[in-house]
Amino acid sequence: MKRTRIKRRGGLGRIAEQLTWLANGLAESSSRIEDSYWEQQLSAALDEHLENNEEEALNIALDHLYSTEARAYDELADFIESRAECATGAFADHDVVLIAAPILAWSRYRIPAVAVPSAVLANLRVHFQAHVLAQDARLAVANFLFSPDQLPQGYCATAEFAKMLGNAAMNDSDLRIDTEGMPDTAQFLSDTRYLLAAAAVPRGKPVFRWQERDGSRDSAREQWRIQGGACLAPLLPGCAVDLVLPEPYFAASRAADKDSRPYSVRASVAYLGTALEVPASNLRAVIAPFWDRELEEYRIGFSVRGGEQVVHGVVWPLLGAEDDSTDIPGQIEAVLRECGLTDVIHLDHQFPLEYCDDCGAPMYPSAEGETVHAEMPEEQMEQMPRHLH
Repeated sequence: MKRTRIKRRGGLGRIAEQLTWLANGLAESSSRIEDSYWEQQLSAALDEHLENNEEEALNIALDHLYSTEARAYDELADFIESRAECATGAFADHDVVLIAAPILAWSRYRIPAVAVPSAVLANLRVHFQAHVLAQDARLAVANFLFSPDQLPQGYCATAEFAKMLGNAAMNDSDLRIDTEGMPDTAQFLSDTRYLLAAAAVPRGKPVFRWQERDGSRDSAREQWRIQGGACLAPLLPGCAVDLVLPEPYFAASRAADKDSRPYSVRASVAYLGTALEVPASNLRAVIAPFWDRELEEYRIGFSVRGGEQVVHGVVWPLLGAEDDSTDIPGQIEAVLRECGLTDVIHLDHQFPLEYCDDCGAPMYPSAEGETVHAEMPEEQMEQMPRHLH
């Protein structure tokens, strides 16, 4: 008779244990034939757990491996993402992938999250299929520009959305998004909007244009920025926009996070130039590291040269493997100088992750080495939308 399995206090749980074991097996594999075995087992397990909405177990396994086995963590994270964005267990003889097309935008006014009209959707389909997708790909596009707050939350929700949009792609039709109950959109000077799509191809066929002999990523990126941008810009009135290459959902999201950092700095310099009527050469930027238990981000405080007040700020978060040994301050300074700033100050002591008690806004570094609330001069504040506070 089988003994009753008693869950260990503080243990991982059955599903997380299974996933960590499979991920460790794959990480330690020494041959392609062994890789194939572990990959098959891990894929089957993940398809089941994504279908059963085992979000917590997935995250427990990832958290455990992150602190114990870096290679196994990378393997598991890659597999979870790929199985989620491809809803792999839902399609028998086709490869389906959820695609994100990020749009970087900045504006002195609210950046909208809006439905995409049918005529614009039809034009976007043409440019997707001409510049982004391979010849045999079927396509579905969701008729909404999502803010980060409105994207599927978690791996299981992403897999469910990929399945829904993938089914539409199998029929070569678009997907209407029901916006009732959708989360409110946070307001920022610079933000990202996401156009989501799905592509379906017969198993083993190329999905993207750059997988074909006469295609390339650079060409796809350039054409999408020009042609796709012409379609999307009218949906974001009063905004300056830049497009990121459409790619599989998680890769595109990471690319958007990376590209949004210098974009936010450029947007802030442009915004301050118009709002305060000062050239970039009359601005000062102070760069400082902000720590919790480890370095989390850099913050940039902007002021007008000759004045002490910090009028605006930007957060530059660390991504991926970046840490305090990465020359992030040098990257930030290079962007600032490209924008025309000549007065750039680096502070190297560790600031705590402080936020305003009243409004929750980050506190930014001043030239005096203090953290302060960014405040525009009163005469400009009266003309600015509240969200710029």
